[in-house]
Amino acid sequence: MTEIETRLEAPSVKIGDVSLEHVAERPRPSGSPELREPIFQVRDVTVSYSGNPALSDVSLDIYRNCVTAFIGPSGCGKSTFIRCFNHMNALIPGATIDGTIMYHDQDLYGPEVDAVEVRKRIGMVFQKPNPFPKTIYDNIAFGPRVLGLNDNLSERVERALQQAALWDEVKDRLKASALSLSGGQQQRLCIARCLAVEPDVILMDEPASALDPIATTRIEDLMHELKQEYTIVVVTHNMQQAARVADMTAFFSVNQGAEGQRTGILVEYDATQKIFTQPADKRTEDYVTGRFG
Repeated sequence: MTEIETRLEAPSVKIGDVSLEHVAERPRPSGSPELREPIFQVRDVTVSYSGNPALSDVSLDIYRNCVTAFIGPSGCGKSTFIRCFNHMNALIPGATIDGTIMYHDQDLYGPEVDAVEVRKRIGMVFQKPNPFPKTIYDNIAFGPRVLGLNDNLSERVERALQQAALWDEVKDRLKASALSLSGGQQQRLCIARCLAVEPDVILMDEPASALDPIATTRIEDLMHELKQEYTIVVVTHNMQQAARVADMTAFFSVNQGAEGQRTGILVEYDATQKIFTQPADKRTEDYVTGRFG
């Protein structure tokens, strides 16, 4: 499983043999999130494990330069869904994905698509910080070195640490072990490691669930800053966090089958303010007001 993600520096990029317009050259629209360019278009996606559907018939668009949050009770398929965007579910034995996910108008699961190339430009930050047992500098430089991006490497490392709001705290100890950092610093280090190879999209699966309130605030502030350059998708159990950081919010819930089979479903997806103040579905209202979940 690789966390080395990148947006290739070229006039065009490819996923396998599929050409994509270089995303950095596209205009950055402003205004209401749903009026922006969709970066992902998801249609009728069902994810199954060993033939048992864990998530069923999900359709939505993820918009460029927005923070999109997935909320819902445990077991509703939020983490399963976010892993669809960079082929992480393909690493799980017995996992199958039906439906269509378009990324910049190209089928993310087309037969010619290289999953490793997908993960290079769609980065992921996990729930538990996982720094490599290397120095702070070598953690950030690891991805660029693997990809042969060795020119101006120290500048790239510094830029990534600055983007992750960590540079001022570690600039005088770059040769120290990354494991010597606090939990919140380690999580920002992992974000910087992702940013060092300039991804197009950053996926975050519960990035602050193991952190204290101060470190959580730093991560949330960082998301606000990073969306100026990146598209961010975040899974969170913390509804207040979703309300604070997200432009768009998707609420997932669980359908209970006749034989006890639990299947995640998308109940409602809209601008975050509407989800939390005027939800269209009673189930969403019950969840965000604490009546269940």
